[in-house]
Amino acid sequence: MKKMSKKKKAAVGIAGAVVLAAAGAYLGVSYYYSSHFFPKTVINGLNCAGLSVDQVKDKIQSQILSYTLTLEERGGQTEQLTGDQLQLKYVDDKKVEALMEEQNPFTWPVYIFKQNNHEMAANISYSAETVTQVLDGLQCFQPENVTAPENAKITDNGTAFEITPEVEGNTLKREETETAVKEAIDTGKTTLNLEEAELYESPSIRSDDETLNNQMDQMNTLTAANITYDFVDQQFVVNRDVLKEWLIQDSDGNYVIDETQAAAWVKHMAYETDTFGLAHTFQTSLGPTIELKGGGDYGWVINKDKTTAALMEAINAGTQGTLEPVYLYSANDRSSNDIGGTYVEICISQQKMWCYKDGQLVVETPVVTGSHATGYDTPAGSVWAIDAKKRDADFTLYTAHVTFWLPFNDQVGIHDSSWRTDYGGDIYLTSGSHGCINTPYDAAEKIFNTVGIGDPVIVYYSLDDVVGPQPTQKNTQDTAIAN
Repeated sequence: MKKMSKKKKAAVGIAGAVVLAAAGAYLGVSYYYSSHFFPKTVINGLNCAGLSVDQVKDKIQSQILSYTLTLEERGGQTEQLTGDQLQLKYVDDKKVEALMEEQNPFTWPVYIFKQNNHEMAANISYSAETVTQVLDGLQCFQPENVTAPENAKITDNGTAFEITPEVEGNTLKREETETAVKEAIDTGKTTLNLEEAELYESPSIRSDDETLNNQMDQMNTLTAANITYDFVDQQFVVNRDVLKEWLIQDSDGNYVIDETQAAAWVKHMAYETDTFGLAHTFQTSLGPTIELKGGGDYGWVINKDKTTAALMEAINAGTQGTLEPVYLYSANDRSSNDIGGTYVEICISQQKMWCYKDGQLVVETPVVTGSHATGYDTPAGSVWAIDAKKRDADFTLYTAHVTFWLPFNDQVGIHDSSWRTDYGGDIYLTSGSHGCINTPYDAAEKIFNTVGIGDPVIVYYSLDDVVGPQPTQKNTQDTAIAN
C-alpha cells in the first residue's frame, strides 16, 4: 500500500474542515428556522420572513389596528372605519404556532428561492357597543344629512294630474347596516358598498306602479268635463277646479266623483236660481217699478235629483259645453227676472188689465175684480202661472157661462162676463166678482188667444201698496167645468 503524500493529506484535511463547517452552518440555520419563519414567508399579506412567532403576532396586531373599512355611500360619498376607532384586538388562537410547527426547518434552503404564502383567519375581538358608537358618529347617520325616501305620487300641475317620481333618499336601515359592518370586519373586507348591499330604505311606490298610473288616468278622465249652466245673467260652471274637489276613492281604491258633493252643488245652484213663488221686481204699465212680495206659483224650480243624475252622466262622459237643468217647474225667461215679455198684468186699484206678447202690448182693458165689500178680494201682490185654457165653461155653484176661461190661482181666473155692461171704476168695491177678473168679451178673446198655459199673471193692488187686501177663505171662484 502506497503511503499518501503530505500534500494530499493536507488537501483532505481542508476539505473535511469545509464540509464540517458547512454542515455546522446548515444545522445552525436550520436551528434558527425552527423558531423563525422561512425567507419569502407571507402571512395574511404580511412579510414575515425571519420573524419569530411573537414577532408575527405583533405584526398581525399592528395590521389589525391599521385596518380600514371604507363605506361607499349613495351619491359618491365615502367614510372610513379604522381598527383603532373600533378598538380591534388580536385574539391569540395559536394559529401562528401551528404554522411554525408545520415548517420543516431543514428544508430552509428551498425557500430561499420559493415564495411561502399563508392565509389564516385572524381571530379578532371588538366591542359591539364600540361599533354602535362609531356608526352613530358617521355623517351618513346625522339627521341633517339624511333624506327620507318618498313614494311616487299623483300631483296637480294646474292643468292635469301627473306622477311626481319617487325620491330614493339616503336613509340607511340602521340595524341591517350595523350587521353588515360587523360581517365585513369579521371577514376582513376593506370596502362595503352600501347600495350593493341593499342597505338603503326604498320607496314602496315607484312612478311605473300600475295602480298609481291607473289612478292618475282616472283622475284626469273624471276632471276633463267643462259644463256650463247658463242662466242669461249668471252662469254656474262645473270645470276641472270644481271636479277635482269632488274626487274620492271607492272601496277598491278607484277614483270616482262624489255624487253627494255634486248633489250639494246642484242644490246650491237651485237655491241661487229657483224663482218659484219668490218675490219679483216688476215694471208696471203705469211706469213705476214695484216689488211683489211672492207667494204665487210662477217661476223656475230645478228638479235637483234628476239634474244631479244628468250632471253625473255628463261628467263621466267628459262633456264640454252647455247643459240645461232638468226642471220641475219652468217660466218664460231664464234670467233673474223670469217674467219675460209675454204676460198679463192686473192693477186692482186702477181696475185695469194689460196683456203683452213678446214685449208688445196686445190688450189694455178695464176690468172688474173681486168684491171687496163681501170679502171676495182678488189675491194680489205676487205672480201666478196660468193653469189651464178652456172654452165654453160653466160654473157649478151658480148659473154662469163663459166663453174664455183662464184660471191662474186655484179657481180664480180671467174670463169674459156677458152679464156685465160696465167695467172699471169703483164697481169692485161693492159689486165685484167672486175673485175672478171679469173682462169684456173682445179683450178676453184676445188674451185667451195670446197667452198659454204657464204664462205669468201679475196682480198688484196699487203702486203704493203692492200687497193689497188679502183674500178671505170665501175668496174662491166656483169650479168651472168645460162644456
